[in-house]
Amino acid sequence: MLARTADNLFWLARYAERADFLARIVDAALRLGALPKAYGGEGTEWESALSSAGALERYNEIHDRIDSTGAIDFLVFDERNPSSIVNCIEFGRTNARAVRTALTIEMWQSINNGWLELKRFQAIRRPGQSYDREQLAQLIDIVKKTSLDFDGSAYRTMLRNDSYFFQRLGLYVERADNTARLLDVKYHMLLPETEAVGGSLDYFQWTAILRAVSAHTAYHWVYREGVKPWLIADLLILREEMPRSLISCYENIARFLDAIARAYGRQGVAQRHARNVFTRLSNATMKDVFDIGLHEFITAFVEDNNKLGADIAEQYLID
Repeated sequence: MLARTADNLFWLARYAERADFLARIVDAALRLGALPKAYGGEGTEWESALSSAGALERYNEIHDRIDSTGAIDFLVFDERNPSSIVNCIEFGRTNARAVRTALTIEMWQSINNGWLELKRFQAIRRPGQSYDREQLAQLIDIVKKTSLDFDGSAYRTMLRNDSYFFQRLGLYVERADNTARLLDVKYHMLLPETEAVGGSLDYFQWTAILRAVSAHTAYHWVYREGVKPWLIADLLILREEMPRSLISCYENIARFLDAIARAYGRQGVAQRHARNVFTRLSNATMKDVFDIGLHEFITAFVEDNNKLGADIAEQYLID
């Protein structure tokens, strides 16, 4: 396979996954912002949403203050934000067009239909005005459905060859980064300094985070007790049965990198790096994580994940 084709497939999956993550972040922030004032409504949820998306610095360069209207517009529609939902779907579709013959009909239709729906919403958008909550909910559902349809189509219809392996690889590298950043932001930004850990605001925020990663029901199946921050961290870091956990992502990353190595008859630094990260996660306990410090652990993980992306690019995606 040409490096250019592998690169398109890798980034197509990353953009589809990132759009889904952004939609979930906006949905979680809307839930938190709708809480009564007594429970912390209209607090730091939009700052945390921008930070989770890696867009806070760029937003502050353009806007004087953080509010729901500005944050929603920047995260969803603003083309000045490289990671806005509009740009993710646009970039994803561009990559899909470049490798159209490597995709199944269902995969192309899912990303193209999502792009068309987004264009329809852009046509009725009024920058700077408050968004109708019902329309915004519809848009969020469309973005999540686009990502789910694309992911499901890939799983159900793609031939299990190197095209499929690079596509899945991009998905799990992106998902690992998203989960890690979401966890880190919750610990550092959402809970005000005056609010007690374990209080009502803390509970609602963690519940919103669980819903953002479709893990609310899974949490209660696994732990069968009330929402506790350290158990949520355990679920999203070390539980292999949780599909968005860091260890689950790296189990899949290592598996698909090994599949690529077998297909090409050669291993390299990317395979070794992924196995090292997976082994560290497999041997870790939550006590180890908190002994290091959650922020320090997550920061090191994000750096490792970024390095893996660079290793994959150098090994496979650069001509």
